[in-house]
Amino acid sequence: MATVNIQQLRKTYGAIPVLHGIDLAIADGQFVSLVGASGCGKSTLLRMIAGLESVTSGTIELNGRVINDLSPKDRDIAMVFQNYALYPHMTVAQNMGFSLQLRKDSPERIQKAVAETAAMLGLSNYLDRYPKALSGGQRQRVAMGRAIVRHPQVFLFDEPLSNLDAKLRVQMRIEIRTLQRRLGTTAIYVTHDQMEAMTMSDLIVVMNAGRIEQVGAPIEVYDRPANLFVATFIGSPAMNLIDGLLEHEGDRSLVRVGGQRLALGRRIGLPASSPVVLGIRPEHLALSPIEGPAFTLPFSVELIEPTGAESHVYGRTGDTAIVAALSRRDSLGLGDTVQLCGRCEHIHLFDKATGARME
Repeated sequence: MATVNIQQLRKTYGAIPVLHGIDLAIADGQFVSLVGASGCGKSTLLRMIAGLESVTSGTIELNGRVINDLSPKDRDIAMVFQNYALYPHMTVAQNMGFSLQLRKDSPERIQKAVAETAAMLGLSNYLDRYPKALSGGQRQRVAMGRAIVRHPQVFLFDEPLSNLDAKLRVQMRIEIRTLQRRLGTTAIYVTHDQMEAMTMSDLIVVMNAGRIEQVGAPIEVYDRPANLFVATFIGSPAMNLIDGLLEHEGDRSLVRVGGQRLALGRRIGLPASSPVVLGIRPEHLALSPIEGPAFTLPFSVELIEPTGAESHVYGRTGDTAIVAALSRRDSLGLGDTVQLCGRCEHIHLFDKATGARME
């Protein structure tokens, strides 16, 4: 078991900065997902923790011990790669036990550890097979088994499910999370798939251009995005953003959007007439009138995507494109103009100048 503490971690390739002073504390036994668009630095950060990339400056601590200069084999960290990285000339049993063989464990201990781990992963009947004879899901289980047999202090996962089909991805993310909880090992998981991050994690780290934008529990990040980047990155479909102007009326603030003044129920610490961005999630928009303090938006329908339980309806309010997640039973047609309703309490407000969330 282990804690991981990263302080002011920087990485440059020549004159090109990739990570800009990363600070991150991971508690013992936590499952932490690093999520962000391609090129944001999440895989580089993971590889630096593993020892596969050098540290330009800053520190990485494992259980309070700085490991910057330790070789990968001395860090007691196991990594599961996107491409499985299995040895094609070795059987499943040989692949899983190879690290223990390098550690010069006895054949009896290796055989026992491999057998126990294979039983845990449903691989007992495949130990004599070679990787080419396995499905993608089975190869991923072998890669996980190779990590588990070492009993490392930390598991690192670098987009391990990206090569699997959609159904198998769902199955494997359940299996990975269940195993991690059973073993109690600290895990750091890199993904560009926000659904994986939301469903698997104790903690989500949202990264952008080599910086951390927000760290928090999945629901916290979803319900209270720290800035415009997080607001639009987390959530599918993405949060709707509408430009407005801030106004004050006594002890509360309002946002003027088009010809409407939307009451926020709280005072915002920006001067009157400040440009702001109003955010509303697609699932918080409805066709029917709703109870409580509410607002309405005129909406012209341009595209309807039925997804099964609901429909994603794309259109415009004024000149702004928005999407609403509506009941599939709502009767709408292309070109219809309707009124969308939302509760004022579901409005997110951001400073347009800085992108920061306004409380």
